[in-house]
Amino acid sequence: MMEDVKILRKLAYEYTQIANSDKNAENIKLHKAVNDLRQIRPVVLLDELPWNEMNINNELTLQCTDEYLRTVEWFLRTSIFRNKYFPADMVVPGYIPVRKVINSTGIGITIDEDILHTDKDNNIVSHMYKDVLQTEEDFEKIHNPVITYDKEETLRRYNMVGEILGDILPVRLTGINVFYMSPWDDIARYRGVTNMLIDLIDRPEFMHKIAKKLFETELSRLEQYEELGLLDENPISLHGTAAHTDDLPSKDFNGEKATRKDIWGRGMAQIFAHVSKEMHYEFDISYMIQTLGQFGLVYYGCCEPLDKRIDIVSKIPNLRKISISTWADVNIAAEAIGTKYVMSVKPNPSAVAVSQLDKETLKKEIENILDACRKNNCSCDIVLKDISTSCKHPENIFEWEKVVMDIVRNY
Repeated sequence: MMEDVKILRKLAYEYTQIANSDKNAENIKLHKAVNDLRQIRPVVLLDELPWNEMNINNELTLQCTDEYLRTVEWFLRTSIFRNKYFPADMVVPGYIPVRKVINSTGIGITIDEDILHTDKDNNIVSHMYKDVLQTEEDFEKIHNPVITYDKEETLRRYNMVGEILGDILPVRLTGINVFYMSPWDDIARYRGVTNMLIDLIDRPEFMHKIAKKLFETELSRLEQYEELGLLDENPISLHGTAAHTDDLPSKDFNGEKATRKDIWGRGMAQIFAHVSKEMHYEFDISYMIQTLGQFGLVYYGCCEPLDKRIDIVSKIPNLRKISISTWADVNIAAEAIGTKYVMSVKPNPSAVAVSQLDKETLKKEIENILDACRKNNCSCDIVLKDISTSCKHPENIFEWEKVVMDIVRNY
């Protein structure tokens, strides 16, 4: 254990230099300006990285022996690594987060799948889902989850980390600071994509029944989080995008439970890239209006192209940010979004999945995004994410960051 302490304290001192830097404070201001629709310039972030390909000089090799302290070590090492090689506009919290230990009983059904590894060291795998929701009998198995808070284990971790690092920087308990609502992503995994899409046409009543029930299970989960005092503000990130804002409470909820109105809600229906706008509204947006719209601020969308669906997405109350994926037309999206929402643009991650980065093509892609923002006065974050691989060339990611930051700084 003493060796673990030495390792963590050394890393924590390095981390503190980043957290207390003028650049970190300035980046927080940039993030807030984007999310509060008063952009100074677009912010650039990178997330969902192929860490298995990036262990330069063993800088990411974990050395702690304690199982939980290894997660703290990973948090510190990856933060330091990002800052060294591809900082972009990253923000790190001025504390060590210790997440509350939350358990769930599940909802009565589980995913049944076969997977295929194309790279044994990569957590990105190929899935083949089996249908576990074919009949009314299958549907009747679904029930609301039961959420419990393991306070004893939470405090054990909190006290352990506090004793090791508390004199270097604060240690803070963190709860659920972004609530995800994506029932259709779950349904695609419970049923398989083909079965799900066919039944949207052949058995719409059954699919509505499933959707309604899964939205209800998520609301039940949320209500229990609220009751147990597990919601928390100040997210570190919002699915890879900028999270900081002055339009949600900025306070410590000492003795007062945070509610859904105090946090971001995050919604998506990625599989609905394959259905019409009308069907997207009927089976997802109409439910999101009633559920996701209860949060203080809302971020909707992920990989599904939403450039031609801004009109239906905008019906969700408290909407603040919309994902514009690499399959969407950024010019169409920017014209529809204007100054009303934040446009969270996802450049093509395949740009780094090559032997050598094509800088000229990348420049054209980023300049097109920025031109669309200028023309329509959009607040925007640019997020390179879903990076399954860099083809064992992590320098592609580092160069991507340098090219994009050089362009964006001159916005």
